[in-house]
Amino acid sequence: MAIPPTVAASSLKFLLGSEPQELHGFDPQMTVLEWLRTRAHRTGTKEGCAEGDCGACTVAVGELHQGQIRYRAYNSCIQLLPTLDGRQLVTVEDLATSSLEPGGLHPVQQAMVDQHGSQCGFCTPGFVMSLFTLFHEKQGEEPPGKMEIDASLAGNLCRCTGYAPIVRAAEQAIDGSDSDAFIRDQKVFSKALAGMQRSEMLDAEFNGCRFFAPRNLTELWTLLDQFPQAQLIAGATDVGLWMTKALQQFDAIIYLCEVQELKRLDLVEAENTLVIGAAVSYTDAFDALVEHFPGIHSMLKRLGAEQVRNAGTIGGNIANGSPIGDMPPALIPLGASLLIGSSAGQREIPLEDFFVEYGKQDLNQGECVLAISIPLPDSEQKYAVYKLSKRFDQDISSVCAGFALTLKDELVDHVRICFGGMAGTPLRAKATEQALQGKPWSHDTLETAREALARDYSPLSDWRASREYRLLAAQNLLQRFFLETTGGEAVQVSPGESA
Repeated sequence: MAIPPTVAASSLKFLLGSEPQELHGFDPQMTVLEWLRTRAHRTGTKEGCAEGDCGACTVAVGELHQGQIRYRAYNSCIQLLPTLDGRQLVTVEDLATSSLEPGGLHPVQQAMVDQHGSQCGFCTPGFVMSLFTLFHEKQGEEPPGKMEIDASLAGNLCRCTGYAPIVRAAEQAIDGSDSDAFIRDQKVFSKALAGMQRSEMLDAEFNGCRFFAPRNLTELWTLLDQFPQAQLIAGATDVGLWMTKALQQFDAIIYLCEVQELKRLDLVEAENTLVIGAAVSYTDAFDALVEHFPGIHSMLKRLGAEQVRNAGTIGGNIANGSPIGDMPPALIPLGASLLIGSSAGQREIPLEDFFVEYGKQDLNQGECVLAISIPLPDSEQKYAVYKLSKRFDQDISSVCAGFALTLKDELVDHVRICFGGMAGTPLRAKATEQALQGKPWSHDTLETAREALARDYSPLSDWRASREYRLLAAQNLLQRFFLETTGGEAVQVSPGESA
């Protein structure tokens, strides 16, 4: 395969703790976890599930942000090694040497000892690294409350202690009074990372696999034309599982998170829209989404855990086309659209039209998703998103529902409803919308709309939920939306009965 006509580099540069690393001839499909344990011989980071669920593999990744290093937690078991380029990788081994007292423990580690937060110890390094990132996030701020601590630990599982002593350790360690060597040496690390930033594309090859990290759309289009079957990745929170669980291998991988045009996050006032680039992570988009669409808040906090939200992107969730992806049901009711591009040009389509059928999206060879455009709501719009899953935290939805409604003179003036998990694609409930349009927002109208949902969907049964459960849950979520927007009281309904 010919090398694209662009300046490229093949070596991978990053900091491991405080030590610069430059790797040549590395396997670009190797995970960070595998490299740590088998090449760097840092075995403190554990493999539990190899799919980003248990958090035993949690590491911190530092990245330059507004002149300083911002640390975030990642699942190293599904993070590909070359995504560390120009970043700092911090593992549990680095923390003991980062104490301001020679030979001492990091404040988070000392608190885990003091509060008896470890028994078998297998999950402990992951908890420590999650708390390390929270420790840095809260510098100069008020200490976190229990809910914030719980949220930061939602991606870490323990089967020995329960979580109470770990939460107490977090409260002890993160009170704003302590520092560490990563704060003390911030300027040193920032300077080292600044020297590792590259303007050229990363182009690595190993055993027939090519890995590219283009820096701009021009390079991306060149690669897509030359490698039309390449696997595109951003956070790789799905593709990583294909590699670790299904043992898939790819001839070419194109990493999108260095493409600057895909990292835009703009409020376009002239069009009254929020535009989110396809490589923007959930974490980076969170504040803007919640500010303009408060009804999405509770679902976003339950979409994966912090490790997943730090890596995963909204564009990736959509482009993957899963019928149980949580973002399409949340965004389709808002009238969101997709910007799709290739070397031949760009086109914009409604988000709902992107999903053709199960496993098939409206994406031609050489194209990729560039951005999501979401119209801002008017002050009268009522909007909510609901997620049902077997576990409250960090679980795939059985059913996800999004509702957007505007009333005029107490009649339904505009309504859009979308469900995920109810069909082979995220799908609008058009019969239900028709049953509501122009009608009073009342119990009688609600009953008619509940019945219409059975015409919109004929869900399947699987291990996440039965067909009967999904249909009844969808009807009850519609009722919940009605109650929350009217202040009414619930009517108890059993399976097979009407309200």
